[in-house]
This record gives sequence, structure tokens and C-alpha cells, in this order.
Amino acid sequence: MPFNLQPAFLRDDLIKLVPLQDNDFDKLFQVASDPLVWEQHPNPNRYKLEDFTTYFKGAIASKGAFLILDLKTNETVGCSRYYDYDESDNSILIGYTFIGTKFWGTGYNKSLKKIMLDYAFQFVDKVYFHIGAFNMRSQKAIEKIGGVKVDEFEVEHY
Repeated sequence: MPFNLQPAFLRDDLIKLVPLQDNDFDKLFQVASDPLVWEQHPNPNRYKLEDFTTYFKGAIASKGAFLILDLKTNETVGCSRYYDYDESDNSILIGYTFIGTKFWGTGYNKSLKKIMLDYAFQFVDKVYFHIGAFNMRSQKAIEKIGGVKVDEFEVEHY
């Protein structure tokens, strides 16, 4: 069975991941328009409409992006995606993730990572997370779930 970058059934008892659609723009921008979400990100202006529009277009084009929703309230939590599946390395990347500040420190990010990792490891041997060099918040979150820094390099943002 091949790796489906955007399955429709990823969930746990806290969140569900729904394949991102064009009509999700407004509700996702509502969460993304908080400058605090992006303050440690390599592109700290993503809270602005023009920058977020570029991000969103890239997410749709990736065909691996998810809208993260609170399972009980259906409230928009954020977005994440799978990308750059490498069959020869048997690996996938997870990144372009953001979660609204309302959900910080409440288990939503850990839940998201577990769901995405559990699914990915059914198909690949390695999962890499792309995290900005100065995004200490995200680096610490990955360390909490056992992630280990393996490399650092420049990345072109969509």
C-alpha cells in the first residue's frame, strides 16, 4: 500500500486532521493572523494576509496538508502537512505546522505529532521534522516527544 499524504481518517480523542481545502482559508487565517504564532518562525510575517496567502497556496499545492480541528468543538486549531516523501530513503517530512496560541501547552501539539507519526511509521522508516533554527518553542516540543536534531540547512519557503 503506497503512502497517502492526505488520508481522511487521522484522529484521536482530542483532534482530527482533515485534508485542507480551498474553502478553509478564512477559518485558518483567523488562527494564523496572530503575530505571536509566527514570532520565532523563519517567516515571521505569515500573520499578514499576503504572506499567509502564499503559505496557504503552498499547503494546497502540497496535497499533504491538514486542517487541525478540535474533535469536540470543531474549532480550528491550526495546520500541518506531510511532504517530500523519499521512497529511496524510505522517509517523509512533517512541517509547516502552526497551532493557535489558545491551544499552546494543552496537549494539542503532542496529540498532532503522535497522530502524524503513528500514521507515517506504517509506511516509512524515518520521519523528519523541519523546524526553524530560532524556533525554540517548536524545537523543545519535538524534544519532549523524543525527537533528535540530525541536521541544519537552509530551506526555500514556498
